[in-house]
Order: sequence, then structure tokens, then C-alpha cells
Amino acid sequence: MVSRSGKLSRVIYETHDPDLNKIVMDDIPGGAEAFELAAKFCYGVAVDLTAGNISGLRCAAEYLEMTEDLEEGNLIFKAEAFLSYVVLSSWRDSIVVLKSCEKLSPWAENLQIVRRCSESIAWKACANPKGIRWSYTGRPAKISSPSWNDMKESSPSRNQQVPPDWWFEDASILRIDHFVRVITAIKVKGMRFELVGAAIMHYATKWLPGLISDMAIPGDEASNCSVSNSSSSGGSSWKGGLHMVVIGTKEDSSSVQAREQRMIVESLVSIIPPQKDSVSCSFLLRLLRMAIMLKVAPALVTELEKRVGMQFEQATLADLLIPSYSKGETMYDVDLVQRLLEHFIVQEQTESSSPTRQSFSDKQHMGMGSILNAKARVARLVDSYLTEVSRDRNLSLTKFQVLAEALPESARTCDDGLYRAIDSYLKVIS
Repeated sequence: MVSRSGKLSRVIYETHDPDLNKIVMDDIPGGAEAFELAAKFCYGVAVDLTAGNISGLRCAAEYLEMTEDLEEGNLIFKAEAFLSYVVLSSWRDSIVVLKSCEKLSPWAENLQIVRRCSESIAWKACANPKGIRWSYTGRPAKISSPSWNDMKESSPSRNQQVPPDWWFEDASILRIDHFVRVITAIKVKGMRFELVGAAIMHYATKWLPGLISDMAIPGDEASNCSVSNSSSSGGSSWKGGLHMVVIGTKEDSSSVQAREQRMIVESLVSIIPPQKDSVSCSFLLRLLRMAIMLKVAPALVTELEKRVGMQFEQATLADLLIPSYSKGETMYDVDLVQRLLEHFIVQEQTESSSPTRQSFSDKQHMGMGSILNAKARVARLVDSYLTEVSRDRNLSLTKFQVLAEALPESARTCDDGLYRAIDSYLKVIS
């Protein structure tokens, strides 16, 4: 091994201990398994390179300094060749290797394994899906390293169209930081923003169990799965919904589970495409609810609130009934809904005043009509919300009045809903 490892050679010759019979290397990436494979390679034993062991072996080879300077065809060269010509040409192997990199930080990052696998996955996800071998995750491969161009056995039939979300489930097994890298690369390559948003929603339903309840993503069968089958990215299994986790004490907020969930929420918020309707309003509100509960960074909470404001007319009453997680007076977070409404009004004013290529008459008939319809839907939603929260005796008259008067009079085509809310409130406080 000394002849092939620069590190071992240096350690032995710099020790100057004739009785040296033990060298401790407890920090070798890949651990004992990777070292054993490297040792077999040095002694001429055949080593089977696979997607499961190549990342650990490549990092171990770097750690042991098994370079071409010592011997031609050394382990670094062999591992790099396998990565470049076998792993990166295969969808499944790229996923498996990127998944294995989770235990190899920072070595896998420094050796560009994470970057190369992420870009390989992104390129394949953005490629024409016709004839692609898809849905590898969760099933054994029929061959050890399926080639990207080998379309024979697992390809859909000619009449079976590959769905655009074919890659969602495979990508969703990745740890959140690696998923972010893949999505970022996919966005750079120009994938449709609504498809990127759907992938983010799919990932969220898998790793944020509290987000799943009553929320179904169109075309996403995984959204109907049982919460008990979900697990967090760190290997622990947080099986509760939103109502089962209360972040109120110092001990709770510092728990591993809460930190993992917080990190996932913050990361997902940061990669949601900026375009309106890239994700559903229901998803944004549930993510916002979780962000508040987990005490996510205030700047990200504000960003989520603005995003909800852009699509506020799509919200439902159930989505808006967000409990007040702080020590507030009211049962529901009325102040939050007030802020969402303000963001909607600002967005609506911006859209109505922004110049377009349409003629003024076209803008009147199309743009203005859409804005008025959105205002009317929001007005009905606010009236329903007021009726619901009016049953709370702790709701102050000021908060009720401010929310009721937030929208202009022209937004309501009918005042019946507002009158019902006022009547309900008066009965409670009288």
C-alpha cells in the first residue's frame, strides 16, 4: 500500500519509529468499507466498482493520495473514470451516488462529485423524456449500471407517454441540500416553472408530513400516501402533523426534528420559482403555517406572505384558519390574514397600473375584468373568514373593523356576507 498511497508513505517515513506496527486513520472518508476496497486494489484483488461504493472509494483514494505520480492507473484515476463514463451516463447511478454523498461531506463536495451528479440529473430531467428508463427508485435494477441510452427493457411502450413528472420521486429521495442543488441546476437549464414548482410540492409532501393533510397535488399520487410512511432527511421519523408539534420552549426549538423541518422549509422557500402560480396558493399557505410554527427566519416568512398575496384569490377558508402560535389573544392569527390581504391589495394595484402592450380598451376588458373578479373572490373569502373568527370572544373590535374595511367598497358586489359576519360578532360580544 505504501507504494500506491502518498499519505501512508509519508506517515511511515516521517515517523522514524522502527517498531511502528499500527497507524490510526479514524477520519478516512467512506470508513472501513472504503479502506478495505482501497487495500484490495493495492494488493491486486479484483474490486467491483458500483454506484453504491464509488463515491466513498473516490474520497478514500483522495484521502490516501493514490495519484498517478506514484503508479500509473492508480485508484484516483480508476475511480474518476468510472464516475465519468459509467455513473454520469446513468440516471439511476447518478441518483444513487448523489444519495451516498450525504455521508461524505466535505470530501464529495470538494471533489465536485455533488456538482457533477447534480448537473447530470438536471440534464436528464430536462431532456426529451421519450423512451427514457424512468422510475428507478424503490425497485431493484435489472442490470448493475443502466446506460442513459439503453432503452430496451424498462422503457414505456410506444403508446405509453412518459409523464413530465417521471423524475419527481427519484429526485425526492435526496437530502434537502442536494435536492436544492438539483433544482437550481434544472432551473438554469430552463425547465418550465410550473413543473419545477410541482417537483418542490412533491418533495414537501414527502418530507414535511404536516403538509400532507387535506392537500392533494394534481397528478401526484404520492400526496395521498399515509403520513406514517414519511420520514425526515436525517433518518429520524417525525410522524406527527402540524397540530402535534408545538415549538414553544427552548428545549423544543433546539430539537433535531424541529431543526430538520425548519431547514427543509427554509430551503424550499428559497427555490420556489418567482413566477405566479408556480406552486398552488394552498401549498404556500400550508408552508407559511409550518414556517410560523417552526420559527423560520422572519425574512423568509415575509417572502412567503408576499407570495401568498400574489395568489390570494385562490385561497380557501380552511387554508386561512391558521392558529395563533404566539401568545396572542385570538385563537386564529388574524394579524397574519390582515398582512396577506395588504400584500394582495398592493399586488393588485401594481398590476392595474403597470403598462402593457395591450391597447387601453383591451386592458379594460381583460386585465381590469380579471382584477375585479379577483377582488370579488377575495371579498367573499374575507367575509367568510370574518364570520368564522367572529366566534372568538377575544377578537377585538379594532381588528374586526380593520379587516372588514381593508378592501374597497367596489370589491363587494353584495354585502350579505359582511352583514352575516357583523351579526355573528355582535351576538358573541353582547
